[in-house]
Amino acid sequence: MAGGFLRSGGRRAHQLLLHHSRPSLADALSKYSPSKPYVRSHLLSSKFKESSSQFSPASPSLFSSSYSVPSASAASSSSRNGFVSWYLGMIEARPVLTKSLTAGAIFIAADVSSQMITLLPSDSLDLVRTLRMAGYGALVSGPSLHLWFNFVSRILPKRDVLTTFKKIFLGQTTYGPIMTAVFFSVNAGLQGETGAEIIARLKRDLIPTCTRGLVYWPLCDFITFKFIPVRLQPLVSNSFSFLWTIYITYMASLQKASVQRISTD
Repeated sequence: MAGGFLRSGGRRAHQLLLHHSRPSLADALSKYSPSKPYVRSHLLSSKFKESSSQFSPASPSLFSSSYSVPSASAASSSSRNGFVSWYLGMIEARPVLTKSLTAGAIFIAADVSSQMITLLPSDSLDLVRTLRMAGYGALVSGPSLHLWFNFVSRILPKRDVLTTFKKIFLGQTTYGPIMTAVFFSVNAGLQGETGAEIIARLKRDLIPTCTRGLVYWPLCDFITFKFIPVRLQPLVSNSFSFLWTIYITYMASLQKASVQRISTD
């Protein structure tokens, strides 16, 4: 009888333990089953909204800083391309006028540079001299270069190395000395020198100037004749002549030669 009592008491205690353990297990499952996925999805959606707002097209910090500099560089490059296109169009439409104005501008810049190099602190720019150089560049140098390069391209149309050297030799023996003599004569005449004084100046300055030109111009002419199209050769030659014009404007500004001394020598 005592064993039956113990068995019944054990079953009773086992049922009480199951009764008290079920609510706690249910509570534990209820804490982790529905709420955790909801919390995760809510956090993920909020993070996605924050990240999408940071990369939205309306954000000025992302797009304005990255696209402002390329737009400025694109504008500057388009303006340069526009100027080049305009200049090439002017060469095609009005070749002589365009090359003449270009030569005049280069002569102005070269003469001002030459005066700035040789001026004393107490002196000022000689604007009349600059005007003479501008007139020579626009009325003589520009048109003559246009005619010269067209003439050379007709009689020597090839652009191989041998033909290029022929063009260089032709320029250094004909066009170069002739135009240097014209430059000295025109400039001296505009300064009021007489014919005898102009001849004396040529005897004094022409040969030394042409000799120094043989050091500078052959390489410039090789680049011009070999690699540059005929329509742009005067422009390139005028660009090379910037440094040369600084020198010859200085030579042209020297004092007039003494006629008596030259004739006795």
